[in-house]
This record gives sequence, structure tokens and C-alpha cells, in this order.
Amino acid sequence: MQPFEIHDVPSVQDASNLLSEYGDNARLYAGGTELLLVMKSGILHYDHLINIKTVPGLNAIQYGEADHELKIGALTTHRQLERSEVVQRWLPLLAQVEREIANVRVRNVGTIGGNMCFAEPHSDPATLFLALGAQFKLASATMERTLSVDEFLVDAYEPALQPDELLTEIRVPLPGASTHGGYQRFQFHERPTVSVAVLLTLDDAHEGIKEVIVTVGCVNSKPFRATEAEALLGGKSVEEAQIASDKAGKAAAEMADPSDDLNGSSAYKKQLVAILVQRAFLQAYTRFD
Repeated sequence: MQPFEIHDVPSVQDASNLLSEYGDNARLYAGGTELLLVMKSGILHYDHLINIKTVPGLNAIQYGEADHELKIGALTTHRQLERSEVVQRWLPLLAQVEREIANVRVRNVGTIGGNMCFAEPHSDPATLFLALGAQFKLASATMERTLSVDEFLVDAYEPALQPDELLTEIRVPLPGASTHGGYQRFQFHERPTVSVAVLLTLDDAHEGIKEVIVTVGCVNSKPFRATEAEALLGGKSVEEAQIASDKAGKAAAEMADPSDDLNGSSAYKKQLVAILVQRAFLQAYTRFD
């Protein structure tokens, strides 16, 4: 690896100012699990790494009672999310997803903000965050703004960050008591080949579906809402939806645009999408018991 200089900063404003000063020759450094890998391989090089681990308050996990949401600091590690009592109480599905990421060494140092900002298409949290309607809070020395998951993830490895911006917090609206979720993934290697999240909202008698959200990840350049699958499941009785889940899975697969690679052919990945949509739907429903 070529030499570089690390700058410890005490605030978001200082980090933003250094990003402005050094431009394309600088990159933010948090967990470093993605960044250092590409630098070691020689794919990318930066003369300046701005260490934001020294900025206080960016690794907090809080429950926001006023808006019934989780507030997750961008420097929160995957391991913290996996083990957090707040997450396990209010959003256990997120703890489940975090538990399956990579390996414990990566989870101990890799941050949720770094995962999102790298915009790797094979991201587990991104698929779930899209289903939950998460909001990403961005900040620079001069302004703050908030983007949805779909707005933030522009394309593969392309987040909607301005040159001097940082992701500081992820806000996740919490599902109500009548909503449960399922998450299914399939993998050969460390990253998932296909991932699917389903949020299912039932009526008070748990006999009819009021709303269903289906998101699919890892097969396109970024996760997407499988709206055609949702249309086949929503507004039906649970029994009718279970019968229709096969067609819903196939509809989601048709919306996917995977490529042939070491993880499998395009046709194989589409078949995985179809199967995982059915499994995630069933998983979400069984959690009402």
C-alpha cells in the first residue's frame, strides 16, 4: 500500500472542511473494512484519510419516542447493532440481518455508515432499510439534508454525497404492532447473492393483508421495491396471498436484472429471487403467532 496521512478530526465541520481542502485526494475513514481493502489492492489511492472515529456522538443508537423511530449514528458498528438491547427490543429484524453480515471480525470494526456510503450492491442492510423507509441524514460545514434510501443510493458504488458531505445518522421508522417482517438471503461467499425483505401488515383479525412491502437486493445496481409482487399480495386474505406468493415471487424475479458472474447465472439468480420472496413472506406471516 502506498503511504498516506491520517487526519484526526473533532467534529463533522472539521471533517467537511478537510474534504473541501483536499478534494479527490481525500477520503473519510471509519471502520475501513471496504476502503483499506481497495487501497491495499491498488484499485484506489488517497493521500489523505480523514479519521472521523474521533468525532463524538456518531456511534449512538437511540429510540426516538416522539417519531417512534430508531436513530442510528453512522459510526455504529455492525456488531453494536447486532447486540444492542435497543435494536433487539424495537427492531429485532435488524439485529437478525446484522448478525448475518460477513464475519465477526468485520462486524466488530465495519460501520453501518461506511457500508451505506460504499454503496456496494450486495449490502444486507440496504435491502432492509429500503423496506423500512429509512432516512439518511447528511451534513457538511454549511448545510444538512435528508435523503431516502433510494435517493441516497444512486447506483453501484455511487452514493448521493456531495464532495464535502458526511452521512451522520440513519433514522428508521419502526413498524407498528400490526406489522411484521421477514428477511431471506442466499450466499456462496461472504456477500449475499440475493436478499429479500418483506414487511407485512395485517388487519386486526390477522385474516387480511392491509399492506405488503417487498424489496430485493444484490441483483441490480441497488435494492428495489418489487411493486408488481406487492400488487399480487396486497388487499387479499392471508390464504389467498399464500397461494399468490408463487406468482409474486416470479413477478419480483422478472423485475430483477442480474448479471452472470461467479455467484451464478442471471436465470439462477432470478429463480433465487422467486423462492426467497415466498420464504420471506411466510417468515413475516409466522411472526404474527
